[in-house]
Amino acid sequence: MNTNSNSYTIIYASVMVVIVAFLLAFVNSSLRDLQGKNVELDTKKQILSALGVTEVEDAEKAFAEYVESDMIVAKDGSLSKYEGKFVTAYEKEYKENDRAHVFVCNVKGEKKYVIPVFGAGLWGAIWGYVALDEDKNTIFGTYFSHASETPGLGAEIALPHFQSLFVGKHVMEGESVALSVVKNGKVANPEFEVDGISGGTITSNGVDAMLKNCMGQYTKFLTTK
Repeated sequence: MNTNSNSYTIIYASVMVVIVAFLLAFVNSSLRDLQGKNVELDTKKQILSALGVTEVEDAEKAFAEYVESDMIVAKDGSLSKYEGKFVTAYEKEYKENDRAHVFVCNVKGEKKYVIPVFGAGLWGAIWGYVALDEDKNTIFGTYFSHASETPGLGAEIALPHFQSLFVGKHVMEGESVALSVVKNGKVANPEFEVDGISGGTITSNGVDAMLKNCMGQYTKFLTTK
């Protein structure tokens, strides 16, 4: 075959495209399980972080130690054990399967509940986990993260100094979610309110809406003693 002909060039390019596509598909298939496992492990680390468990050498072992069960909250507030595959996308789980998860945990002999939260910031998705004491109303710890908030502004929600502001705050006042993120320096009711991020008003408002919307899904559970 004439290697200088157009037909040779077309055939050669076509063969190379097929080979490269096959190799990419093979690599993607080979790594899919590993990628899924890494996402699952990262989710477990985030849940542990809300419980104040960080810098662990073996996150899987620590998760098994601190998290007793993954539960589903029924409409009447009762809990039933979740038996499916470990979930990493809780917004999708709630919207598509109508399942609200709560993790029942044990920290130094004390029962804690961890609730996933999700919402939108200025530039994209925000999410996190809120750990509650056994009274289901006092915040034990939080973890928040984001997809694309502005460094030094909205991205501050992912830093410990912001997350620590929630510790000791109360979630419910009667049948309503009273936990709020307010404009920086405008806290009037410290039992329920947290200072927002200076210069990150829209992201702060996003966290406020995220907490109210998501915690509101658990009203029956949180108010049933």
